[in-house]
Amino acid sequence: MSKVALVTGATRGIGKQIALTLAKEGYNIAVNYRTENDDLVGLKKKIEHNDVKCLLVKGDISNFEDCENITKEIIKEFEKIDVLVNNAGITKDMLLMRMKKDDFEQVIDVNLVGTFNVTRNVIPYMMKAHEGRIINISSVVGVAGNAGQTNYSASKAGIIGFTKSLAKEVGSRNILVNAVAPGFIQTDMTAVLKEEVKEEIAKSIPLKKMGTAQDVANVVKFLASEESSYITGQVIHIDGGMVM
Repeated sequence: MSKVALVTGATRGIGKQIALTLAKEGYNIAVNYRTENDDLVGLKKKIEHNDVKCLLVKGDISNFEDCENITKEIIKEFEKIDVLVNNAGITKDMLLMRMKKDDFEQVIDVNLVGTFNVTRNVIPYMMKAHEGRIINISSVVGVAGNAGQTNYSASKAGIIGFTKSLAKEVGSRNILVNAVAPGFIQTDMTAVLKEEVKEEIAKSIPLKKMGTAQDVANVVKFLASEESSYITGQVIHIDGGMVM
């Protein structure tokens, strides 16, 4: 029976690449999304091109009831969730002196509370199955900080603490919980940067280049696999050596 992976925020960027990569490995994929867009049907076709099933599940992860419904829908379709990738996230960058309270709270609600909401609803099924993989997408700014991102950095640092604590709670049930911390990755978000800004960023990275969404997806694929069966509570940096 094929394994099932739920990837939140999987319609673009890193999340989309993770979903496609796991599909190539034979996972049935549940794609969570918040807003309708023209790419959803195309993404479903791409995933199912790998002879796996794809379920599109709408829901706002910052809403606990939505996460209950997302989980129930997946269980109804696939009867289990083997892998959870908490990828969905937002940014609302601004220096703290100018940051609005709502901009701080929204980033925390989606990135950190959202990770709790989804995991809290999925974990009972993994506990019952005595196995599972939870992979949380953090960030190097959750480790090193970044000016203008107090909200985002706080949310991603929180995810690291959440990951380590949960790993200790559920390890005896053969549920592995890890985080990945991407650095500068080529996505739609970084595509809008000016070339000179990208060049300056590259200079600050020991490998002298930005990473790709596939670089992140490859590590997630490893953490989801049996090859990672003795790894839990870890934060793996995918940043070209930017933060050591």
